[in-house]
Amino acid sequence: MPICPAPVRPLDDAAAAELTTVAAMLLADHGSPTSPRLLAALPDACARLSDAVRHALRPVDTADGLFVLRGLRPDDTELGPTPGHWSSVGDAGALWDVVLLLVATLMGTPIAWEGQQDGRFVHNIVPSPGHESEQTGASSDVLLTPHTEDAFHPGRAHLLLLCCMRNPDHIATTAASIRRTALASADLALLERPVLPILPDDAYAEARQFAGRPAPVPTLFATPDGPTMRFDPAYTPLDEADSAWRQAYRRLEDELARVSVAVSLEPGDVLVVDNDVVVHGRVPFRARYDGTDRWLKRASARIEGRPTRPAAERDEHGYGQAVLTAWPV
Repeated sequence: MPICPAPVRPLDDAAAAELTTVAAMLLADHGSPTSPRLLAALPDACARLSDAVRHALRPVDTADGLFVLRGLRPDDTELGPTPGHWSSVGDAGALWDVVLLLVATLMGTPIAWEGQQDGRFVHNIVPSPGHESEQTGASSDVLLTPHTEDAFHPGRAHLLLLCCMRNPDHIATTAASIRRTALASADLALLERPVLPILPDDAYAEARQFAGRPAPVPTLFATPDGPTMRFDPAYTPLDEADSAWRQAYRRLEDELARVSVAVSLEPGDVLVVDNDVVVHGRVPFRARYDGTDRWLKRASARIEGRPTRPAAERDEHGYGQAVLTAWPV
């Protein structure tokens, strides 16, 4: 897949230094990016950032539904080797956890999941032995199918942030905006109906054992700003729908493939994705497990009161998964 341009927001040296300095101070004061006291201190820290930083870190505001924040520069030697599993990361790259949390806080409220990566607010995305063929961030050998992050849950993030620590093989993240597609009105009408559920993915072992009946959800939803999307074909039981609906879904897949871009992140880049507008994935690659593999950090944020989802979502059970917020909202 060719590497295509994505909108870039440059962060100049002064703004990058300001952001990393504030992150370092928070880390020094509170000891760990997982500290509840550090999480609670994020809004006040963000309020002290300059207008230049705050402007660069405004939410996504174009039909592309994404941008790359560029200008941060992690020191590769200080990071240490790429871990073989998220659970072995420890404090590696802790400064960048805090930087990512600051970026997420400027755009919304950071969230985490009780049942994923021990409830951490920053996840580490690394290829892991034994997971090569899964449809999760730990895979490598297979195409990670374009999807809405945590599509199974009504409390999913509005914004997804991926910060690149290491990517020596220029492995591309794929992304496609529903607002760049061209679908017939008949297909839109079909896909706005709640026909099939979206099941929890393999990263949520407890949710996959949930005894409640899966609720059908719409794939598309009309808003005043344009269509939004809830999409995860790998975890949608497509065979249970009628032929007309399946054909409309396939045409949506084809359109998303047509408008897809491939973004090769550089160390320090932060890809910000509107999770209601853009599906994302990843091209396959061969993991070496030698400490040099691709390594991303991931954060998620919700924007309270954002009118981009059907009201009926509030009645969903979420397969028993609890969303955690960085502070009470």
